[in-house]
Amino acid sequence: MIDAPTGYAVAVSQAEESHQRRLARNLNELLQELRVAQAGVQILFGFLLSIAFAERYASADAYIRATHLITVLFAACSVALLTAPAAWHRLLFRRGRREDVIEVANRFAILGLACLAVAMTGTILLLGEVIVGGWAGIALGVFAAVLFSALWFAWPWRERGRDTIADDDVDDEDRVE
Repeated sequence: MIDAPTGYAVAVSQAEESHQRRLARNLNELLQELRVAQAGVQILFGFLLSIAFAERYASADAYIRATHLITVLFAACSVALLTAPAAWHRLLFRRGRREDVIEVANRFAILGLACLAVAMTGTILLLGEVIVGGWAGIALGVFAAVLFSALWFAWPWRERGRDTIADDDVDDEDRVE
């Protein structure tokens, strides 16, 4: 919470923060995170679409074309999943469904990031195949898959497992964060 006179963040205990205020904060934080991801995925999507219109694409083999199509489809799924929370929020605005929106939006965000990781991996694989080709291109794709999997999913999942608070000790309203 921001202290109005000073403009500095003030620590608020869970007891002091109302349920509705916590939901509003959770939704705001989620939407801010999605704005960051959306910019990247939209730029990637545009880049992937432009590839099909390049002269060199006409001579690409079936492997490159299939990889490109799969990558575009994952990027499109990522766009859909990462923008869906905004649509849910707008359509359910002032209907008393903020908690539902946050829960679904969280799932969409995680799935959208997974699709984005696959699309990024596919893009790096495509570039690797075009620039260096062969096993080196595949190695770049595998490296990207390992990097995204580790940084975006495995490491945070491991940290989540190291929580000192048991799931039974967390209030239902805190689960949506």
